[in-house]
Amino acid sequence: MLDSAALATLFTAARTHNVWLDKPVSDELCHQIYDLAKWGPTSANCCPARILFVKSAVEKDKLVACMAPGNQEKTKAAPVTAIIGMDMEFYEKLPHLFPHTDAKSWFAGNQPLIESTAFRNATLQGAYLMIAARALGLDCGPMSGFDADRINATFFGNSSIKVNFVCSLGYGDATQLFPRSPRFTFDEACRIV
Repeated sequence: MLDSAALATLFTAARTHNVWLDKPVSDELCHQIYDLAKWGPTSANCCPARILFVKSAVEKDKLVACMAPGNQEKTKAAPVTAIIGMDMEFYEKLPHLFPHTDAKSWFAGNQPLIESTAFRNATLQGAYLMIAARALGLDCGPMSGFDADRINATFFGNSSIKVNFVCSLGYGDATQLFPRSPRFTFDEACRIV
């Protein structure tokens, strides 16, 4: 079991950051984040997430142009912003990722199942990415305010990958945080039956 300090790092003291310190995130750290996050479970080990770590000024400017106005400055200021994409042809890799059975046949030709599975599991993988980043000392700023078609055209072209959400990563400026927003209690959000 993790101690209270580790739980605080991952959950109770962690915050969504919008203002970033001018401190770089190395390529090695991006690799470490993914190498932790990849172990999180997905259904049939489908692993549909495809992560694009946007760091260079040129690519960052392209991404900023795709963001909603309220997300542009914080995206530009972040040392790195991850585009969490979802491969809509993830099932093509199932013979390798889930060799126990013919899982590819579950999806081939079933577009609604492909879309719901890719979305659900890439979202999970994006959450694992944020937890991994926090575990390695970074702060996160997930966002959904962007032009998806523009991101897809700019960063994924004619590929089978589509954007799910975007998350800035770096060292947040804790002096710029506003008071923490409330969360529901167990009784407000949960039932045991």
